[in-house]
Amino acid sequence: MTRHHRKNESDPPVATPEAPEPAAGAPEGPGSSPDERGLTGVDVECLPPATREELESLRRERDELKEQLLRRRAEFENFRKRMERERENARTDAIATVLKALGPVLDNLDRALGAEGSDASLREGVELTRRELLAILESQGVKLEDPQGQPFDPERHQALAHEPVPGVPEGTVVEVYRKGYSYRDRLLRPALVKVAAPAGAHKVH
Repeated sequence: MTRHHRKNESDPPVATPEAPEPAAGAPEGPGSSPDERGLTGVDVECLPPATREELESLRRERDELKEQLLRRRAEFENFRKRMERERENARTDAIATVLKALGPVLDNLDRALGAEGSDASLREGVELTRRELLAILESQGVKLEDPQGQPFDPERHQALAHEPVPGVPEGTVVEVYRKGYSYRDRLLRPALVKVAAPAGAHKVH
């Protein structure tokens, strides 16, 4: 006979003890409390509904923020436009300075063309040079101003003399000593002119 004898199959089964049910109000198992769910310090109670005064205050704050945003946007747009104008003005000033220096070149060509006894071929060459130079300037926005016969404009003309001229209205440009130039409506230099004075007036130079 062996040391371990076989258990009698007719013996009754041993009952397994059941876990006791939690008492009412007792905390639940692991992971069920707020601390164990990671909600430490969080108020899990529902917030009370906002009052009418609180809602009005929030609306006013929203409107103020919206107004500030629109104001900042308008200020930025004005700043951008101002910078564009300043950049364009700086560019125009730089070009105008260069073009202004070309005026005396045309003056010299005009004097050469007005000289008496000039050789025909020389005169033709000077005339061609003048036309080409003037075409280049006009293509860049330079305008030649010849106010002969026009009313005197102190903003664009410089009067060097006043004298009565029969049959010519007072204030009319009767002679142009030197033509003027403008660039994009910006005056590079005024035209030097003689202006008709009223009848009986003395000549003024």
